[in-house]
Formats: sequence, structure tokens, C-alpha cells
Amino acid sequence: MADSGVSRLAGLRKAAGYTQVAFVSDFVREAARLAIDASLSVRQLRRWESESPPPLPHPGQQAVLEAMFGLPLAEMGFDVPSHRHSTVERIGDDGEVKRRAFVSGSGAAVAATILPNQRGPRIGAGEVAAFRARLVELYTVDHRSGGIPAKAGAQRLEQHITRALSHSVYTSGVGRDLQAMLSELHSNQAWYGYDSGPIGQARAVAMEALTAAQLIGDGLLQLSALETLVLIDIKADRLWEAASAVEFAYGLAARSGAGPTVHLVIALREANVATNAGDTAAARRALSRVLSYQSRADMDTDVPDWARFASPIEIDYATADMYMSVGDPRRAVPFLRAAVDGLAGGYARNTAWYRSKLASTLLDAGEVEEACAEMGTVLDAYGEIDSDRLTRRIDAFQRTATAIDTAVARDTSARIREATRGGCT
Repeated sequence: MADSGVSRLAGLRKAAGYTQVAFVSDFVREAARLAIDASLSVRQLRRWESESPPPLPHPGQQAVLEAMFGLPLAEMGFDVPSHRHSTVERIGDDGEVKRRAFVSGSGAAVAATILPNQRGPRIGAGEVAAFRARLVELYTVDHRSGGIPAKAGAQRLEQHITRALSHSVYTSGVGRDLQAMLSELHSNQAWYGYDSGPIGQARAVAMEALTAAQLIGDGLLQLSALETLVLIDIKADRLWEAASAVEFAYGLAARSGAGPTVHLVIALREANVATNAGDTAAARRALSRVLSYQSRADMDTDVPDWARFASPIEIDYATADMYMSVGDPRRAVPFLRAAVDGLAGGYARNTAWYRSKLASTLLDAGEVEEACAEMGTVLDAYGEIDSDRLTRRIDAFQRTATAIDTAVARDTSARIREATRGGCT
């Protein structure tokens, strides 16, 4: 075979926008989709592209290659014996012209079969990385300023990703990456809805995130959608669905090979469900699981962005929640103090949320002056945070404080009215 034939496969691969690693990944996915027992390594692909003559793929590999490129193996640069001529090469009974009309010939055929749409701009790894950077930035905005400002950025990003999927040219691997980001983005939007409403819309977006993750077969993204759906279901008084989501999540995590941190998130949601159901024994069991997973979390080598919030801080908060549910605010206070003290900089929304919980708990425990001091710290940061959920908690504190006849309670109540004027009540 001539050297020009040796490089034919590499030319087809590059024309389709694949790196060698990306091509091997898509080859494996295509083989699974076709239910063909065929594998490929980067090393073997390099041999196909560089050796003269290249080793002949075995029949299973041939079938996958021809499905990916829409060309017979012989046109990829291989010397193919007559008995291995493919069905792709024999499409139609009236000869070469109609076969070429079907597969469109040369590199254009590759683009047509691998790229879902030939109109519009080309989307590759660089554009995917830019979208990913914008998605990661949304986590920062949410932590710093709350769900309302993050929601606006998420809507813009959703429009841009959807437009890219609908009107751009990309490989199937890039398309899958874009769909995965869209699923993760929908999970974020569901969280923003949980934080700032409306709750019905938040639930709808969570289901959309779950569906998108299922369609691309990404178990970890399904778990991201499920853990947010649990919180939304609790808020929507759908505890039965929240409990079912937790059980399904445990099974899915096992099937997906999820690490301890993801299991920790699921166990936290299990504790949330049990606490809200008033099942203290179940909540304690769930928190025991949480501690077990947390003790192994340092073994995790690749924690998804959406699960990185899981930490001892969240465990302290969930434990405090359990004590509050049984009417024991004094036992809850030390855990909430630990949670507030453990938060790092950059988490203004969470710091205000946890500190407001500590203030409310101190008020319930009869520690009025300390509670008002904590709430004063929340109000110092309140102007920089846009979260309806936080506003509702502050308003609830104000209603309780109004009934307490002390100077500090009256002053704090008046300050709350001034700070939240025009907000949620």
C-alpha cells in the first residue's frame, strides 16, 4: 500500500474533528450502541494510521469503523480481501454511482455521519472548555451572591448551549459533552429555584436535568439531578417522592461506581428526608452513614463539581437540623457554631444562611442577645445577597423577636424591617 493510503484514516479522523483519544472513546461508545464486541486502544489506532500496510481490523472493528465513517473499510486506507467487503460498499444493486450518492464520498461523508448538523459554526474542544468555564463560574456566583443573580447567568448560558446544539457542527463526542453540560446546568437551575422559587418550576427543571442525563447515560449527572430533586420534593411536601429518589440514588451510585463523596451527598439527603418525616431513628442511621462516607472521602480522586459542597460543615448542619426537629435547640447550637466557623471565604450566601439558622436556633433556646448579635452579622452582609429563602428565614426571626420585650430584640426587629423592605414576607 502507498504511503498516501496509510494516512487516509488519520485524514478522515482529523476532518471529523477527533483527537486520537476522543476517537477511541467514541469508537467504544459506538460499539456498545451497535452491540458489537469490539474494542480499540490509542496504541492500535496509531498503528492503523502510521504503519504501511496497516494491520487489518478484525470484523467487529470493521463494522464499527464503517458505521462511524459511512465508508467501506477499503476507502479508509486498508487492504481489504474480497470476502471482507462490507455491506456499506454494496448499498444498492445498481453500482458505484448510487453507492457514492448514498455515502456522499470522501471527507464530506464523514462529516455528514459524525456531525449532526453541517450548518453554522464549528464547535470543538475550545468552545466546550469555554462553556465549562462559564458553568463553573455560576457555582461561584451562587456561593457569593445567591440563586437569583446566578439564575440570570444560567439562563444566558442555557440559550448559548442550546443554540450550539441546534445550529452548529460538532462531533458526537462534543455533542455529548454539550448535552452533559446542559443537564448539569438544569440541575443548577433547579437549585436556584429551590433557593428562590418558584418551587413548581424548580421541580420541572430538575426533572428535565434528570431526563437529559438519562438520555446520555451519565449516572453521576443523574445523581446530581436527584439530590436536588430530593430537597425540592421536601419543600413541596412530597416526602414519598423524596424517599423514593434517595433509594433510587443509592442503587444508581453503586451501578455508576460513584465514590464516597457522592454517597455522602445521598446519605445527607436521606437524613433530610428522615428529619422532615419526623423519623429520628432513621435520621440517626442516615447520619451514621454520612460519617462513614466522610471518613473515606479523602480517597476520592475525581469528585464532580456538584458534589464538592459535601463536607463536615454539611454534616454539622444536618445534625443540628435533626435536634431542632425534636425540639432540642440547645443541642443543635454547637453543631451550627461549628458549621459557621468552618465556612471559608467566598461562601457569603452559605455563611449568611447558616448564621441565620444559628441566630434562629439561639432565639428558640432563649439566648436572645446572642441570637440578635448573630442576626446583626447576617444583616451586615444581606445587601450583597439575593436569596428569597434567606429573606424568609430573616422575616421569621423578626416575627419571633417582635414578641420579645427587650431593647436588643426591638432594635434587631426594626433593623430587619428596614433591611428587608420590599423583599419576601
